[in-house]
Amino acid sequence: MGLKVYLNGEMVEKKDAKISVFDHGLLYGDGVFEGIRAYSGRVFKLREHLSRLYASALAIRLTIPMSQEGLEKATLDTLRENNLKDAYIRLVVTRGIGDLGLDPDKCLNPTVIIITDKIKLYPESFYKKGMEVVTVSTRRNIPDALNPSIKSLNYLNNILAKIEAKLCRAPEAIMLNRDGYVTECTGDNIFIIKGAELITPPSYVGILNGITRNTVMGLAEKLGLSVKEDIFTQFHIYTANECFLTGTAAEIVPVVKVDNRFIAGGKPGKYTVGLISEFRKLRKSEGIKI
Repeated sequence: MGLKVYLNGEMVEKKDAKISVFDHGLLYGDGVFEGIRAYSGRVFKLREHLSRLYASALAIRLTIPMSQEGLEKATLDTLRENNLKDAYIRLVVTRGIGDLGLDPDKCLNPTVIIITDKIKLYPESFYKKGMEVVTVSTRRNIPDALNPSIKSLNYLNNILAKIEAKLCRAPEAIMLNRDGYVTECTGDNIFIIKGAELITPPSYVGILNGITRNTVMGLAEKLGLSVKEDIFTQFHIYTANECFLTGTAAEIVPVVKVDNRFIAGGKPGKYTVGLISEFRKLRKSEGIKI
């Protein structure tokens, strides 16, 4: 049996999961999405992801044509249909079919898509030995233009930064805001550790308020870390005791080299290793059963 995709209330074969070329999600990136993980038959932080999806939709005046409870059920049904216990889930809601103009009011029926499949963002060696990242020239979208708190389908800003990273032979890129402060990476939030303090940029500098980010901030206290949201620059990364990234697909991945500078000897730090361990314990036990 092939992979099934939820498309506007129906389960369709992957090859038949198609949308109109007049859908504003395709024409203009007009829509919102979420990436979610399922582990061992449980969907991790599903309701938190759904809440963020609906908040993103509200921010762009997009009405999702089903309740949050209904979308939760549809997500679980799609996983069951594909017999998946460990999966990556992509929820997509577009503005729907309109004309070639910008007017969103001409899109009468939003498109709802649920894809359930596998994902492996980084090799296991990165989690054991750490990864290298670079700072790129592409600046993060300013919040008063396209707020990064909206997880929209328009990801060209992130893709341009990813292109720069790949040209530097790095798997991920650090993006600064217009004032030169660190925001986040192309698909991950960033943390540094100084002493026993865990620091991550605040949302107002231009970041997506990550679900894994918030989970890690909660776990940090178990390891004796104090947590602070504060602005910082590249200098603070270069001189940090530890650095790591977080994201739904990435989970927690240590960073040991930034802009050709080794962070604290070039090995994952003890707190980062401890947070990875605590997170992997949590993901096994917490979540909504499929």
